[in-house]
This record gives sequence, structure tokens and C-alpha cells, in this order.
Amino acid sequence: MDLFSYKKMLYDAVDTVNSDEINNFIDLLFDAYKNDKFVFVIGNGGSSANASHLAQDLAKGTKLHPGHSVRLKALSLTDNTPFLTAQANDEGYDSIFEQQLITYAKPGDIVIAISGSGNSPNIIKAIEWANQHDLISIGVTGYDGGKLYKMAHHKLHVPLNEMCTAESIHTIIFHYVILELRERFKEHHKN
Repeated sequence: MDLFSYKKMLYDAVDTVNSDEINNFIDLLFDAYKNDKFVFVIGNGGSSANASHLAQDLAKGTKLHPGHSVRLKALSLTDNTPFLTAQANDEGYDSIFEQQLITYAKPGDIVIAISGSGNSPNIIKAIEWANQHDLISIGVTGYDGGKLYKMAHHKLHVPLNEMCTAESIHTIIFHYVILELRERFKEHHKN
């Protein structure tokens, strides 16, 4: 594939993302901010890197100024290496996110699960737990969305059968979301 073809695939794929899903994603995060809820982000592989990046942008990238005391609380559960390795070693990799949610999450918190395939067992297990314990689940997916698309309360779907580019589009959308949240936070604090 030449660069022109790749750029066309990328632009076409961005155009297939449902803007209502993006706006709903922003609404949910804004509500979490207003209601002092925690946002947990999970993913594997490239989606793990996206989870870390998104959590950092939500927590730091949305603050209005360094001294601003109201913050969006966000944490990537992919970053606690000692917990991940101990949990995977002792009880299996499938439980690494579920067990952290059991430790940290409360009803009304948000779990953003990023999975290109939508079928990662540790993601599915975590979302099953989240749904059973009154958390708000958001599935960020590629391909056909897999099991995650069907079970998450809310979706942000990139209908593309190419993992690398789907993950890139997730990042593009996440950056747009951060910019929009900053604007909403500014408006919110004017009132």
C-alpha cells in the first residue's frame, strides 16, 4: 500500500465513525467531571498505550490551569505493573482489570475499555463485573466490535478491519474529546 492509499483509508475510516457516539462519549466524561466520578481506562497492547495516554490527557490535559482544584479523575489500570504482574501470576491474566476494579471502583464510575477486536478475555471479564456493579461501561472498538460492542452500555466504534489504523483513529478521537472537554469545563466554570 502506498502512502496515498493509506491516507485515503485513514480518512475514509474516520468518516465512518458515528459522531453521536463521540458526542455521547464527551457527555459521559463531562458528567463524571461534574459528579466527581472516577474514570478507569483499560486495554491490551497498543490499546494499553492508548489507555495510558487517554487517562493522562483526561486527568492532566483537561485541567484549566495548574491551580485549578476541580479535576477529572482518570487512571489507566494498565499502568500498575506490580498489581498486573502479581495478579496475572497468581490468578491469571484474565483477571488483571476486574480485580483492580473490585479494589478501586464505586457505583457510577466509568470504565472505558479499549479493544480493537472487542474480544480480549480480560476486557470482557472487567466489563461483566462493571455492568453487574453499577458502573458505566464504554466500549471503544474496531473490526465488528466483538463481544465488547454488544455488552458495553455505550460504544465508540471504528468499523475498520485493520488493527493499527483503528488504534490510530482511537487516538485521533481521544484528542478531539480532550479539546471539547476543555471547552465544556471552561463554560461550566463561567456559571
